[in-house]
Amino acid sequence: MLKALCMRLAHLGLSAHFVFDMTTPPITPKDLLIASAGPGGFSTVDAICSVAKSHGGRVLLLTAQPETGSTVKYADAVAYVAAQTMADDEEDGGGREKSRTLLPMGSVYEGAMFVLFEMVVYKMGEVLGESPEAIRARHTNLE
Repeated sequence: MLKALCMRLAHLGLSAHFVFDMTTPPITPKDLLIASAGPGGFSTVDAICSVAKSHGGRVLLLTAQPETGSTVKYADAVAYVAAQTMADDEEDGGGREKSRTLLPMGSVYEGAMFVLFEMVVYKMGEVLGESPEAIRARHTNLE
């Protein structure tokens, strides 16, 4: 979902890069890292956020569990995404397996992020004064 957001931000004419792409430039104090950790934290997300902070970057964390996650300590801002993640689709808290959910693991969280990102990009397009034609003109023609 974060890669899709990067694509949409580039369509808006913004400089946006995905962490694992080879063309991603170094992070600087002018940059914002948008990180996602549905269950609140992962060692890889913690490490990336730590590097971003050590180079002066700001961190926005998206998570469904802001109270329990290890990644929150790196965040300048936390956005709560109220959705099921892999961390809460297995047991009911008493050790009993829950009834089967409609969508498995983190699918609900990922779907919620997609809808959230599309709404944010739509609003940003309005704020930036980007026309649908200008946005479309930035879409690749190599497909």
